[in-house]
Amino acid sequence: MLGTFTYANPTKLHFGKDSLKKLNEELPKYGEHVQLVYGGGSIKKNGIYDQVVELLKANGKEIIEDGGVMPNPTVEKLNEGCKLAREGKADLILAVGGGSCCDYAKAVSISAHCEEEPWEKYYLKFQDVDPDTKIIPVGCVLTMVGTGSEMNGGAVITNHESKLKIGHVFDERVFPKFSILDPTFTYSLPKYQMAAGFYDILNHICEQYFSGEDDNTSDYVMEGLMKSLIHSSRIAIKDPQNYEARSNIMWTATWALNTFVAMGKSTDWMVHMLGQAVGAHTDATHGMTLSAVSLPYYRCIMPYGLAKFKRFAKNVWNVDPAGKTDEETAKEGLRAMEAWMKEMGVVMNIKDLGVTEDMLEAVAESTLIMEGGYKVLSKEEILKILKESM
Repeated sequence: MLGTFTYANPTKLHFGKDSLKKLNEELPKYGEHVQLVYGGGSIKKNGIYDQVVELLKANGKEIIEDGGVMPNPTVEKLNEGCKLAREGKADLILAVGGGSCCDYAKAVSISAHCEEEPWEKYYLKFQDVDPDTKIIPVGCVLTMVGTGSEMNGGAVITNHESKLKIGHVFDERVFPKFSILDPTFTYSLPKYQMAAGFYDILNHICEQYFSGEDDNTSDYVMEGLMKSLIHSSRIAIKDPQNYEARSNIMWTATWALNTFVAMGKSTDWMVHMLGQAVGAHTDATHGMTLSAVSLPYYRCIMPYGLAKFKRFAKNVWNVDPAGKTDEETAKEGLRAMEAWMKEMGVVMNIKDLGVTEDMLEAVAESTLIMEGGYKVLSKEEILKILKESM
């Protein structure tokens, strides 16, 4: 390993069946007012909302209702949540849902008492939270896996007016204080959302794997995580209520993006920049925006990181390199990944997400350029990748 780093992750995880009861241990640590964050209402249909409310009331909490968090949380929704937090004097923000709810809760936590305009400060200028800004603690009850937001400082917000979808990874002060992960809470997820989450997990790992050339412990860990995901996803896509598969996937998703495997590495994140630009223009499901642009991007950068792509083919997809050039081995690995993606039923082109030819220039302009991968893209190359993603 070549990098030097300081590692800390303050989030406490409660994992497994009936882990929601651990709220009884966590809630007494916080004040009376709890801002309950959730999405479009599915937790009311599957009974999770009632379970959470019962525990909140049993612990003497006053609930500030904050429902309606959309899949790509907007600036307008963020402002609404900040107003609720201030007026309700929130002592804790409890997000019950998937990554969007967790992201939104963290964004509210650092924005509610920010004296500057949060979008400008955190998402355009990428400034950190000021030391004297009050941060409202966040807890998460996960109902959908993929983002890893339950154990990291990431918070992605969309601005429809400027056609930008931007993620800011905040420091450990913003990490959830606790997260509850019950794999059975993911059983009722529609197949489309489940598959999107599977690809989101894989891509989080790839964004950190396809960088650097040193012998890094994290790369070995990531190969194991990817192999576990591929194995369990094939079971879960056919049998969504297979507890072992769903629990392995939930645990893999958390470790894919809780900062651990990034230690000592440069990281890429260009697939996310491309996908988030597509999402800013279409409001498409996040994991599907990633799947739609990944293969053209990886084919573009493969010659610049050929050794790692060959290793990916051998160690993750079990490609036999005998009698093949390094390039042939690497390409076979990408074909194996493509076959798995189709098996999962993810979206393979941005046209299916609502992108039209006349939108491509604008999507390219919305794409932020990262410098941690094997190649720094030009705007012309971004446009070429988007065209190949059609």
